[in-house]
Amino acid sequence: MNLRALFAGLGLLLLALPLMAAQPDQGPEQMIRASIDELMTRIEGREDYFADNLDELEAIVDDSLEDVADFRYIGASVMGRYFGNATPQQRSRFVETFRKTLIDTYAKGLVTFDYREIRVLDNQQSSRYEDQASVAMEVVANDGSVYPVSYSLRLSGDQWKVVNVIVNGINLGLTFRNQFDQAMRDQNRDYDAVIEGWAPELAVEELEEGGSA
Repeated sequence: MNLRALFAGLGLLLLALPLMAAQPDQGPEQMIRASIDELMTRIEGREDYFADNLDELEAIVDDSLEDVADFRYIGASVMGRYFGNATPQQRSRFVETFRKTLIDTYAKGLVTFDYREIRVLDNQQSSRYEDQASVAMEVVANDGSVYPVSYSLRLSGDQWKVVNVIVNGINLGLTFRNQFDQAMRDQNRDYDAVIEGWAPELAVEELEEGGSA
């Protein structure tokens, strides 16, 4: 299984979540469980169509992620220790740039995402904080390989929003933060240059081998 496509496809799991987000009495696990069925309905058998209509798919992704992912929180986390010295304009620009890279990745990955089953695990770990949660899942590839996935969510107002994803033990938020840090070092802390050239890479080999969360 192509792990780059796996990551993109996992991001597409978020597409169905806005349909459930309007129900504040529903927990994050129940929200994601109910969303998986909706996701399958939306994309199954339509890969060829979206391959020829990528702009339409990108618009769907863009609209859906608005209510699901807390991009401002994620952007600040990825910028890490550099966030404090960035101007408000630079912070906003990075959030939008980061968002666009995810949209492009998810949209292009849809047509190659190949899997047998996506399942939410029955035994979920409880969170010590009421406004934080994690939902553990598994993606089963057609060759039988099983890839663990964990979504990290935080309560924003009355809605749960995704703030990080761990794929096969690889913390994607931390990976992006390290890449931002390296880019700042390479560009002598030139915020504008780093934001302009932001193009994060996910090492397929690293995702295949896995790591520690």
